[in-house]
Amino acid sequence: MTTETKNGNGRTTGRGIGLAAVRGLALALVSLPGAVLCFCLSLVSIALIPIGVGLVTTPYVLTGVRAFADWRRVLAAEWGGVRIPPAYRPLPERADPWTRTVALLRDPATWRDLRWLPVDMTAGFVTALLPAVLLLYPLEGFALAIGLWRVFPDGYWYGFVPVTGQASAFGAAALGLVLLFLAHFLTPRLLGVHFRLTRAVLGGNQRELAERVRVLTETRRDAVDASAAELRRIERDLHDGAQARLVAVGMDLGTIEALLDKDPAQAKELIARTRRSSVEALSELRELVRGIHPPVLAERGLGDAVRALALRLPVATEVSVDLPGRAEAPVESAAYFAVSEVLTNAVKHSGADRIWIDLHRADGMLRATVTDNGKGGAVIGAGSGLAGVERRLGTFDGVLAVSSPAGGPTMVTVEIPCA
Repeated sequence: MTTETKNGNGRTTGRGIGLAAVRGLALALVSLPGAVLCFCLSLVSIALIPIGVGLVTTPYVLTGVRAFADWRRVLAAEWGGVRIPPAYRPLPERADPWTRTVALLRDPATWRDLRWLPVDMTAGFVTALLPAVLLLYPLEGFALAIGLWRVFPDGYWYGFVPVTGQASAFGAAALGLVLLFLAHFLTPRLLGVHFRLTRAVLGGNQRELAERVRVLTETRRDAVDASAAELRRIERDLHDGAQARLVAVGMDLGTIEALLDKDPAQAKELIARTRRSSVEALSELRELVRGIHPPVLAERGLGDAVRALALRLPVATEVSVDLPGRAEAPVESAAYFAVSEVLTNAVKHSGADRIWIDLHRADGMLRATVTDNGKGGAVIGAGSGLAGVERRLGTFDGVLAVSSPAGGPTMVTVEIPCA
């Protein structure tokens, strides 16, 4: 629904002009006190955070600001046909006041709301009030022309017309007619200007949103490709490894059954070979499961999983872990396999005899750093293992940074956002 009501010829009707003026007046009467109240309460509540009072009040105040902003989004859509999609991050459920306050203040949409409030109480108030003024102000000119000017013996200014007698009062009425003519065309559009101003400040940057959509589309495609490649690898490993061994075990058991009575000695040899094959098949299945999701990662967390990974390396490795609590399972899994791939590259290509691994969490990021004293020269290029790591980390908005000058050392840093 738009602010203009049009007839069959597409022209704005008097009803549309009046409706736009009434809506603008209502917005002006609400936006000024509402924006002032929300802005003042927000400033006071945030200022009281250091002494603890703001930790209790800020979530409620900012939630109220969001409700006020969402109500204005609804009015912009219903009265002006202007869509302003909200972009709030989800708040943690059943969180303590400190966590909710920090989550609200870290949300860029919260600061957009707070920047919008001063604009709404100034420019927003004026653009909302103008449609009503443009429609009602001509009525004053007409009233002066029919005799209201006599109430002002010392004269009266109507716009730029000094009204001192009947002739000048008719001039005021003529100016009122011009304003009324302009109101016919401008009143609905001025209300649209108010809503577009609201969108410009309250809505997110369209270029940023478009870039974000592009990145998400690309990382989703990479995630689908990586998942398909992983499924193919699992199928290949099962078919060429454990499945082939289990088939051989079944055939050997059939042969053993036939030889038990005829040649017990050869049957015993086949039993021993079958036992070795079953042990090897079990070992391959365990390696396959470890490649999908290591049990130690699920049971003991990322720190112990990386320590276990380091113990299997042929290079002396030091591991430093400072992780208070555990991250979400997908984040831990992504970090583990990223570190695993980086370590594999270091062992194969760096020529290092020592590796250092550092895991810690800071500023809402899980950070893993792998440093080796090898020959250096590692780059993130097409076809390299590091390029694959970078693509997989992109699914989590993660970052891969490589510092590897010729002659070493090489430092690879992985950062993944985590709650």
